[in-house]
Amino acid sequence: MKLRKLGNTGVLVSELCLGTMNFGQPEWGVDEAASLGVIKAYFDAGGNFIDTADVYTGGISEQICAKALAGRRDAIIVATKGHFPVTAKFGEPPAHSNALGSSRRHLTAALEDSLRRLKTDYIDLYQVHCWDNVTPIHETLATLDTFVKSGKARYVGLSNFEAWQIAEARQLCIRFNWEPFVTAQMQYSLACRDIERGVVSVCQRYNIGLLPWSPLGGGVLTGKYKRDMTGPAGTRFGPTPDEANDWRKRFVNQRNLDIADAVQAVAKQCETSTTAVAINWLLNRPAVSSVIIGPKTFAQLDDNLAGCNLRIPSEQIAQLDKVSALPRAYPEQFIAAIKRNEPMGS
Repeated sequence: MKLRKLGNTGVLVSELCLGTMNFGQPEWGVDEAASLGVIKAYFDAGGNFIDTADVYTGGISEQICAKALAGRRDAIIVATKGHFPVTAKFGEPPAHSNALGSSRRHLTAALEDSLRRLKTDYIDLYQVHCWDNVTPIHETLATLDTFVKSGKARYVGLSNFEAWQIAEARQLCIRFNWEPFVTAQMQYSLACRDIERGVVSVCQRYNIGLLPWSPLGGGVLTGKYKRDMTGPAGTRFGPTPDEANDWRKRFVNQRNLDIADAVQAVAKQCETSTTAVAINWLLNRPAVSSVIIGPKTFAQLDDNLAGCNLRIPSEQIAQLDKVSALPRAYPEQFIAAIKRNEPMGS
């Protein structure tokens, strides 16, 4: 793995970041022993960037990461997140009304809990896990600024924000001289290019590094799901369609299956795997600092790593871009239609 700058900072991170949402997850993840094995293999392959969150398996993921970091903490860039309530199972109600969100009260408690579970005295990248429609953004930003000034966080990032929210946050940081968001962790893949409608542009404008999550489109881009919407047992979305599962339908649908077919065709032409093709496409998108992967086995890790050194011909890239392209919507469509020519020498 090659190294890249983490956003507009001087920190260098591996181009693949190890995501840990699977770790300690009894339903569709892997147990502690398997998790530690994957983390070690990732480190041995040259990886130095690991991403977790307090909400992953009710804090168990952070505890597993702590064990893997023993003896090598200084060499590893550790990212975690706070915002959601930490419960035994994701989606359960919080212990009380203030045990969630991006208020000063909750984020301060969340950071302290993460430090304790990770057995470290600082977080390299502390991220707000989602926009909070209740807490004023200036309260969140001022709180994050104190985290950096106290030394408990080196940098701060965001996850799951809209473009205007990112822009507003950056302008407030400029106005009040607060520590700005240096990264944006967002869902991004050939199967989900929604952030290209605004988030990518604002990240480029403010030198915010993108950290794409779910680069395989929930596994759809690997070709494991069929035209009848069924998939293999043990997958995250289950083997059969579930009309009540809106999250499954966002990923497993005819459009994404068309994209998966194109990925398979390119993989065959390049004599590589579908996973490698999907990862490599993302690595070559604008503003991407590191792609977050979520392997559960050594074989899956190797498959992800193959995407780093792949060279996909421009003709095949064009095929992937075309089949996955978003239709232009207003006002983008209107602006593009009347776009002025740039003056010579500008």
